[in-house]
Formats: sequence, structure tokens, C-alpha cells
Amino acid sequence: MTEDAFARRVTRVGSLADPVRRALYRFVSAQPDAVSRDQAADGVDVPRHTAKFHLERLVDEGLLVPEFRRLTGRSGPGAGRPAKLYRRARKEVSVSVPSRRYDLAGQVLADAVERALDGAPMNEAVTDAAQQAAADAVHNAKPTGKDLARVAGVLADYGYEPQIDEDHGDLTLGNCPYDRLAAEHQELVCGMNLDFVRAVADRLGCDGDRVELAPDPPRCCVRVLAPSK
Repeated sequence: MTEDAFARRVTRVGSLADPVRRALYRFVSAQPDAVSRDQAADGVDVPRHTAKFHLERLVDEGLLVPEFRRLTGRSGPGAGRPAKLYRRARKEVSVSVPSRRYDLAGQVLADAVERALDGAPMNEAVTDAAQQAAADAVHNAKPTGKDLARVAGVLADYGYEPQIDEDHGDLTLGNCPYDRLAAEHQELVCGMNLDFVRAVADRLGCDGDRVELAPDPPRCCVRVLAPSK
């Protein structure tokens, strides 16, 4: 995860540390439909101007989304101005330190199960699913630079904490994004991890680099060796 992305997530989650803001977020989230400022203020027993301020902050942080609607149900002249309403944003926001990406692991494994149900051997299904996830990661990242710097640029967005050894040119991954899952299902998760990192390197044209398993807790079990190795 880049510094800017991490800062944005921390700011969003940190905004819920305020008790009034947290209460408003929980109230809005619990409603079956979007709510007005008056409804939100009454729901958490705060003045309307206080509710307005905190609701707008939650919108700014991407935790709530606004919409405009006439509450009278009428339209045309005399129907009044549309009211600003709030509902919970569908986008998930989470922060873990160090970074964890169980969502990516879940995506790959769910894809692998679907492939296996279609008749593919499970090992091949996991490899193919990891390769597809890597293709998507490279496409979305659009990394710049040369060789392993581009690999590091992609993997940084997924919490691997990549570091290039300036003396040897190797790429080590300082963090396992699937730590808890890997501890319980080491062979499956480390194999998936290897397939993912290898496919990222291949997609970026790093054909001379060697991706291998090299368990060294608490680091990631995968490392990428420069072509001279």
C-alpha cells in the first residue's frame, strides 16, 4: 500500500474516533433508506447544525454518500426543494498494521474453486486464478521504472513491503499480506503467493529474474532473485 493510500484509509477510519460522528455513522447505517439531517440529528439527539457538520465530514471521507430527493413525494412548482439525504457508502474501508490483504486471497481462492468445479485440478485452478489476479494487479497499477522496481511498485500496493537489496539487486518482501491464513494453511497459501508474485514478474517482462520460496518469518515466504543468481 502506498503512503498516500494508507494515509487516506487511516484518515477515514480515524474520523470515526469522534463519538458524535461514530454515532451518526451507526445510525445512518442502521436505516433501511437514506436519512435527512433532521432524522439523523433526532436519531442521535444532537442539534441539527452539529449533525450537518459531522455528516458532511463523513461524506468527505467517503464513509457516507449523499443524494437529493423531495420528501413530500410531489414534483413540479410548489413541491419544494429536494432535501439532502445520506446513506452508508458501499465501499469498504479497513486498515491493518502491518497490512493484510485477505480480500485478495479470498478472491483468488474463490476463483480457483469455480475453476475446480468446472473440472480443473485444484493445483492448476489455484495457479490460473493467481495468474489472473496478477494480470489484473499489473493492469491497474501501470508501474514505471525498470525490472524489479516495477515489480516492487505493483507489490507495494498489496502490502508486501518490497525492498530491493542495493548490493545484490534481489527483491525481498518484508510483510506477508496473508499472515494468519498462511499460518493455518501454509502449503496452499504460500503456493498461491508464489504463483501470484511469479506471474506479476512475468507480466512485467522480468524473464531473467527467479521467483522462489524462501520462508523467513515474519517476512513473506517469496523472494525474487536478480538474473545473476
